[in-house]
Formats: sequence, structure tokens, C-alpha cells
Amino acid sequence: MPHIDSKNVLHILERKVFPGEKARINFNTAKLYTTTSVEVPVIIERAKKPGPILLVTAGIHGDEINGVETVRQFIAKGIHKPTRGTVICVPVLNVFGFLNMKREFPDGRDLNRMFPGSKRGALASRFAYQFATEILPIADHCFDFHTGGASRFNAAQIRVDKTDKDSEDLAKVFNAPFTVYSSTIKNSYRSTCLKQGKTILLFEGGKSQDSSKHISKYGVDGLKRIMKHFDMLKSDFNAEDPLESTKFISSTYWMRAKYSGLLHIKVPIGKYVQRGEFVATITDPYGSFRHKVNASNTGYIINANQSPIVYQGDAIFHISKEDTDG
Repeated sequence: MPHIDSKNVLHILERKVFPGEKARINFNTAKLYTTTSVEVPVIIERAKKPGPILLVTAGIHGDEINGVETVRQFIAKGIHKPTRGTVICVPVLNVFGFLNMKREFPDGRDLNRMFPGSKRGALASRFAYQFATEILPIADHCFDFHTGGASRFNAAQIRVDKTDKDSEDLAKVFNAPFTVYSSTIKNSYRSTCLKQGKTILLFEGGKSQDSSKHISKYGVDGLKRIMKHFDMLKSDFNAEDPLESTKFISSTYWMRAKYSGLLHIKVPIGKYVQRGEFVATITDPYGSFRHKVNASNTGYIINANQSPIVYQGDAIFHISKEDTDG
């Protein structure tokens, strides 16, 4: 079990990391068919002065590149080097999926539905178990970076459970454009964090197999504000708040395509639209059909389907039904 002893020495993954030290530890979980080891790098930065322990993760779904890029920038720019406490970064949790650009583990399972895992379960379950017992217990606050699935592009947003007041308060500090109240899913990484008594912010932004510099900036800026909040940020870095505070969203609605055809989005993601406002068209390939799509309700567009083709019933917009400034 990872822990910090009376001399402020971090014991993790059978290694000792002393105050003021940095370490890169390979978290070995399994091997490929060729017996080649698959290593998950865990990057640790410790200040000499004691303080909070932050755990920053991405790539729990192997095709969610934007989250990986956000954590990469956080490390590459040196923001993760704290003035006190410890920062642990795991940029790619699901290295198996990352290698193949697939969401799932090689056993076909969604890693984010396998927590807290099992010592003798399937591959994804074993990985979840090892992570939940050998790394997660040492953390005080967790930050997990995701993107929208398939062609669905998420506006930069934090997701928190409405019953988790501590995470809600931390979401105000992170200050993403949107904070969406979202129930915790059973056997998810977030649910395991909460059961272990951790505050957990789940960041969503962009879409799978894609990287947006704007989304990454929202993520990195949010982490800087978190570091500043815990008095961990070096003076070299600026952590200003955006002009507007995060908008809390408690109710949303999925707009679905009434027809199959070519989808043409006409409004930017994140826009506040009025009910009945023109937001997209659906056409046939032959130039004989054109259907105008109007907003079903007034609210913010927090997700849009960027697929060029949709079928009748496909989700095309995710719109807030009410919003309250944080």
C-alpha cells in the first residue's frame, strides 16, 4: 500500500521517493502475446515541503488523445513541479488501447467500468485493481481527463456528482467554461475515488482520436488554478481566472436527428442558443432534400456531433436545460 512515512518519504510501487526528488516509475501490469512488457509510466514530482498529493490521469480510454495531450503539456511546461506537496501524473493509463487507438482494453472491456477491479479477474479488472491499490490510495485530489466519444465533440467541462460538495467546490477553482452535474457511474474510476474519500474532477473536452489546442488550454489553465489554490504553483506561472465563472448545469437534453443524411452544423460548440434557433441542416446526397434543424430548447450547446453523416435518431446536440452561474 503506498504511503508517506514519518520522514516524509513516499513509498509507492516498491520505490522510495524522497522530498525534493522526482521519479519516473514504470507500472508493469501485463505482457503482449509476444511476451513484451507493457509499461505505464508514472511521473512523480515532489517538493521538499510537505503538502497535498495531486493525482493527474488521462487516457483511461486509449483513443482519447486530447486528455493525454493536456497532461503532456502540464508536464512538458514544468507546471507539475510543486513548491510543496507531490504531483503524480499518469498521462496514458490505458497504454494497450493507446497503441491501437481503441477505447477498450485488449480483452474488449471498458477500463472505466472495471474499478475497483479484482486481483484474479480479467486483464482490465486486474489493471484497475493494481492501480486502485498501489497508486490511488496515496492521492488527496484526483483529476481525470477525457474527451467525447466517437465524433461527438464536448465543450470543455468538469463533471461532478451533485452530492459531492468538496468536488463541487474544487470545480469552481478549476473554472472550466461549464460544470455539469453528473451521477457517478457504478464501477467507474470516479466512483472508486469517491469511495476512497478523494475529491475527483472529471474533465471532458474535445472528441476521440483528435487533439484541440483550445481544449488542452482549458485543461492546463484549470490545473494551474488548482495548483495555485493549494499553494503549489511556482511563481513563474500565471493562473488568472477567465472573465466568466464556470456555468453549473444540472439538466440537459439530447437533440436527435429527425432524418438520415449529411449533417451540417451551423453554430459553435458552447454557444447559448434560443429555442427555435437555426442550428444545423440535414441534407440528402443528391441536392433534393434540405431539413433545417432548430434548437429544441434554450440553453448552452455542450456537445455536438461532428460526424458528416447521421441516421434518424442519432444524437446531434447536447443542450443544457437550465444553467446557474457558480
